[in-house]
Amino acid sequence: MAYAVEAGEDLIPLRLQWWLDKAFGLARGLTALAASTLARKRRELEQDLDAILKAPARCDLAQALQTRMRRARDQLLTFVAFPGTVDVTNNACERDLRPAVIQRKVTNGYRAMWAAKGEADVRTVVATAALRTKATPFTTLLATITA
Repeated sequence: MAYAVEAGEDLIPLRLQWWLDKAFGLARGLTALAASTLARKRRELEQDLDAILKAPARCDLAQALQTRMRRARDQLLTFVAFPGTVDVTNNACERDLRPAVIQRKVTNGYRAMWAAKGEADVRTVVATAALRTKATPFTTLLATITA
């Protein structure tokens, strides 16, 4: 987006950047707002986004940015629907995936599908237990194996 703002000849990328700043501003004070205020602010953000996405774009960069935002539109304000539960960014998901990505790169992946599925199952059990009981991975695996 930064490149589109700097190199593009259209105001749409700048308007989208302002819109995202407004959305992140809402996310910072999300849990302190009443449900009616959240609903009103969400409607305002959706109306603003509608106007930006419907605006005619003269620049290829702006058109590409509009296309990407249209595809992700349903997911952009999910954090407002679940205040305090859903993070405004996907950083937590990226952090959760990182060990699996590193493992795949170090071992060059799996040759057998059963091995990949097995690791996925173990990671799922450990992650679910950590969410529910704050148990360590070793404790979770030990309890699972001895059950």
